[in-house]
Amino acid sequence: MSLDSQEPEPESQTGSSSSTITSHHLTIPPGLTPEEFQELSSSVTEFHSYRVNRGQCSSLLAQRIHAPANIVWTVVRRFDKPQTYKHFIKSCSVGEDFRIAVGSTRDVSVISGLPAATSTERLDILDDDRHVTGFSIIGGEHRLRNYRSVTTVHGFERDGEIWTVVLESYVVDVPEGNTEEDTRLFADTVVKLNLQKLATVTETLAREANGGAGGGDASHR
Repeated sequence: MSLDSQEPEPESQTGSSSSTITSHHLTIPPGLTPEEFQELSSSVTEFHSYRVNRGQCSSLLAQRIHAPANIVWTVVRRFDKPQTYKHFIKSCSVGEDFRIAVGSTRDVSVISGLPAATSTERLDILDDDRHVTGFSIIGGEHRLRNYRSVTTVHGFERDGEIWTVVLESYVVDVPEGNTEEDTRLFADTVVKLNLQKLATVTETLAREANGGAGGGDASHR
């Protein structure tokens, strides 16, 4: 299946009887403690809830990172540089007058070996104060039709220890010929690998900042 620059179908065109609201706020994602999840539950409800129509699936994943939230956010917010931590992106191009703002688009090339070649993506959310961002796939050659994703960055500090929890959720159509379980497994695997690399990248930045060698990188947007 390929996307021909199609916008996601408005939810109002789909009957409410065939859709459900996600319950991500009720299940602790692997890797989080009950205490962390309780603290994040309101954010999950606010930012990671989706109306899932028939033929779609959704998931919420989490990653704990041993770095301050402001450093993690400087990497996550760079809509023009997803390849910094996203494993399967070969390159990303943006327009000449590009600026990071809601409505901006990027064209991504995917590494060979995946059931995809290109992806055109639109920035839907960018909140620097609350550390929230999200995007939709609006075109390209791949099987993730009507993919929407939200990522939130949450700082923690207890007993002198500072760490960050990143939550990433998505909703996507189940491609023809695939099951919901297959689709979720594929998308979850990609997101998990990306979040793991995000942890590696930002923990390195934090160590460099603490050592005085990489402070410029940590503060740059």
